[in-house]
Amino acid sequence: QVQLVESGGGLVQAGGSLRLSCAASGFPFSVNNMGWYRQAPGKQRQWVATISADGSTNYATSVKGRFTITRDNAKRTVYLQMNSLEPEDTAVYYCNSISAPRSWGQGTQVTVSS
Repeated sequence: QVQLVESGGGLVQAGGSLRLSCAASGFPFSVNNMGWYRQAPGKQRQWVATISADGSTNYATSVKGRFTITRDNAKRTVYLQMNSLEPEDTAVYYCNSISAPRSWGQGTQVTVSS
């Protein structure tokens, strides 16, 4: 059974940092390109970052230079290190396979106070 379990969210002041984790199971993680997405209240889910199976990365313009996506294939986990957080980063964060999208997990709430 495919599972994507996000964790690590919380409440942080502007300028602070958080590290999100996404544990994946039920599909061949190491050969999948993985991505982080976010959905702010009243808005559509948007793409944040991608890490390919070979480790190359891409970022949305709004987070480039502040966020870093990494993966640990042995742990079947993808991470999102978020630094210099801004109130505009407040959202529920999700991960998913880019290569073959699965059902969404529950996400993890990130709230950045000004």
